[in-house]
Amino acid sequence: MRVFSDDGKCVHDARVMRRALEYVKAFGGVVSQHARDPTPAGPAACCHEGEISGRLGLPGWPGIAEEVIVARDVMLARHTGSRVHVAHVSTAGSVEVLRWAKAQGIDVTAEVTPHHLLLTTDLLEGYDPTYKVNPPLRPAEDVAALRVALADGTIDAVATDHAPHARHDKEHAFVDAAFGMLGPETALAVVRTALPDPAWTDVARVMSTNPARIAGLPGHGSLDVGTPAHVVLVDPSASVTIDRADSVSLSRNNPWHGRALTSRVVHTVYGGRVTVREGALTS
Repeated sequence: MRVFSDDGKCVHDARVMRRALEYVKAFGGVVSQHARDPTPAGPAACCHEGEISGRLGLPGWPGIAEEVIVARDVMLARHTGSRVHVAHVSTAGSVEVLRWAKAQGIDVTAEVTPHHLLLTTDLLEGYDPTYKVNPPLRPAEDVAALRVALADGTIDAVATDHAPHARHDKEHAFVDAAFGMLGPETALAVVRTALPDPAWTDVARVMSTNPARIAGLPGHGSLDVGTPAHVVLVDPSASVTIDRADSVSLSRNNPWHGRALTSRVVHTVYGGRVTVREGALTS
């Protein structure tokens, strides 16, 4: 695996980003970027900048703070001939940049989180810190653009950006609460709900084979003879109402609590060993 990242911190210095892309090129690595220019937003920004943030009195950051970094990085990737991966894309403007870059043959890949495919900034109306996430939830038009981009391959993969927190980290005023949501247990059902009629080959592409390809993990995401047996068995007709109390996580910052989602993971096999049976973890 040859993916390098500063995780939630944006590499906002273009010179540093250029050097990183040059260095990883030598061994076929990829730099994963958390695209958020800190200057248009300010350190206190906690949600999408727009009508809702203004009305609620919450400091927000605009979509352009993400888009200018995505645009800069794809140009740096073209200049260096290296690979860049854009983490958790959240705006229609970023989708436009990525679509253009791929049409130019620039070596860029991108991911979207499950929550950015379904949840919108309208949920902030109740000041519930469960919905405080980085990048922030965006308006419906951004969500729609992300769904189209995932379906047509402009966005390559789904990644949960899983961020569990203790209650004392989330139970604050919205502006002071920690960023982040739970992700893995509900990811497949959220993708199926957001994209209700995809072929299962498309679900496997964005949640298995493409992530493995981007990360440089040969054999992962494949059912070929001799490859590791990583398998998920799903009931596609099941409707599941999420209860945060049923989570195997010790955290409860679950944005899907009380929602009905499509598809239920029944069994999972990792490396030939059954890890989930009938929806429950095995010992």
